[in-house]
Amino acid sequence: MMRYVSKVSEWHLGFRKLNLCSMYATSCAKFSEDLPKDNPVSDMLLDSFGRLHTYLRISLTERCNLRCQYCMPAEGVELTPGPQLLSQNEIVRLANLFVSSGVDKIRLTGGEPTIRKDIEDICLQLSNLKGLKTLAMTTNGITLARKLPKLKECGLSSVNISLDTLVPAKFEFMTRRKGHERVLESINAAINVGYNPVKVNCVVMRGFNDDEICDFVELTREKPINIRFIEFMPFDGNVWNVKKLVPYSEMLDRVVKRFPGLKRLQDHPTDTAKNFKNSTSS
Repeated sequence: MMRYVSKVSEWHLGFRKLNLCSMYATSCAKFSEDLPKDNPVSDMLLDSFGRLHTYLRISLTERCNLRCQYCMPAEGVELTPGPQLLSQNEIVRLANLFVSSGVDKIRLTGGEPTIRKDIEDICLQLSNLKGLKTLAMTTNGITLARKLPKLKECGLSSVNISLDTLVPAKFEFMTRRKGHERVLESINAAINVGYNPVKVNCVVMRGFNDDEICDFVELTREKPINIRFIEFMPFDGNVWNVKKLVPYSEMLDRVVKRFPGLKRLQDHPTDTAKNFKNSTSS
């Protein structure tokens, strides 16, 4: 995953290599280094390698208002019956158990989390949990713009918005839906209400959007946008093909050629990205 954070002519960059070893090694901290000194941490957050896991992801729904080709088949997926899904009270109760045990960051995902009618109430209750430092959300941005002011008021502290292309026709082809302008509107809305940085997730596929890598980087020149380039990963139903894979090393090479002032940064133990800083001014 490649990440840029704009500071006029100073940007940050990170790459995410989506294989199990890379993700697992960078998604948790060493117990001896990052054990909180003020709050007790439950043994259930420690794995057999002594790594401390303080980051919880909660899927609020299986439903989604897009049908991205790398994510699900055109007809969608079979949905779990409603009574088997977590209610708002159950979500908050489980989250409280994890936070009281040492989890300090929660990310809300889906499906598409913003289509839950009680999303604001969920955010409000989770953000009030004692010990929680970060409440984040990953969203496709289709319905986000109009909900953002209330979500921020309810304690949503970080937002990741998925956008795989800057070309509207490509967007419609990839997602099998319209809505490119609405996603851009959500990104700008997030900036306007004060999120800094606004993280933009981009899955890179050869022959589809790999020619836009540097165009995405340019987005960070004047705005506090953090671009996160993600390798195309295989799973059931997305018709994965190795020929579509653009390795993060190749993405990095392309960026270096366009922006030669690239420097590796020190990653936080819980980062899932390889971070870089680019001070190229042109």
